[in-house]
Amino acid sequence: MVAYTTAPGDLEMGLEERPVVLVEKKSSTSWIWKMSGALLFVALCFGGALMFSWYWSGKPEMPNQSGQAEAQIKEDAAEKTDPHYTLKRISSKAKAAIHLEGSYDEGEGLESQLEWRNGQGQAFAQGGFQLTNNQIVIPHTGLYFVYSQASFRVSCHDGEEEGSGKRLMPLSHRIWRYSDSIGSETSLMSAVRSACQNTAQEDSYRDGQGWYNTIYLGAVFQLNRGDKLWTETNQLSELETDEGKTFFGVFAL
Repeated sequence: MVAYTTAPGDLEMGLEERPVVLVEKKSSTSWIWKMSGALLFVALCFGGALMFSWYWSGKPEMPNQSGQAEAQIKEDAAEKTDPHYTLKRISSKAKAAIHLEGSYDEGEGLESQLEWRNGQGQAFAQGGFQLTNNQIVIPHTGLYFVYSQASFRVSCHDGEEEGSGKRLMPLSHRIWRYSDSIGSETSLMSAVRSACQNTAQEDSYRDGQGWYNTIYLGAVFQLNRGDKLWTETNQLSELETDEGKTFFGVFAL
């Protein structure tokens, strides 16, 4: 938009002789509209970027993803109900821990004790623990959680005559400790169970099935560096040594 005005001339000159000068004058509103448009464009771009970021960060899960998440939660809950899983998870966070799997083979001549093995199945050792002469050696003085489980499958029919059976069979499992500070062997924990409590007639119906029983031991103890722990179990021929059924372990608190 262009406006024109007259420049002041010589007042003494007449109107006919006064020269007229045309001066171009730019409108002051043109640059205001341009600046407003630029600011509006920048604001729209910034708002769009914020909306895009909010959408992707808070985007809801698809139905199939929701179903997978629910299935994973159920699976985790089922695992956490297993005491073996709980012990493994706690011991994995400990500074020092050892977990051993039990084994017994009559052909090897191990008639008086259960053999503990490291490096097979779920067994492991960390933080200085050692397995020496079938005994766990404590690496440092402190508080420790000591645990062990022995699983049995007892045949309650002796097979000597039809209808006969064993009314009672004691099952025992014990953890021993030797410490230089004490100078002698002491029993940390022990338990006894009785199998084959049914009558001879009922026992004949169970022939070939066996009587299942489990002994679990676990408690916290103050142990010294160099202490040795081992187990004593009777009825070794009746032991169940499949993975996860008979084990022995310690972890620091």
